[in-house]
Amino acid sequence: MTMNYVPLEQLLDKTQDSIYKLVILASKRALEIAEGQPALINSVSTVKPSTVALNEIAQNKLLFKKI
Repeated sequence: MTMNYVPLEQLLDKTQDSIYKLVILASKRALEIAEGQPALINSVSTVKPSTVALNEIAQNKLLFKKI
């Protein structure tokens, strides 16, 4: 089961302190999950894709890579 609340500071650390990078990363991953991609963490089926994406970022299952 995943946690319901992820502190913003913890998430910003994963995206080089950029809220914009965090939003883009989480929204792209949430869209993938909504389209049927499997989650990288264990979650309850009623959890929203956006929550799953944020939890994946918080648990270092999904990383930001600068191109």
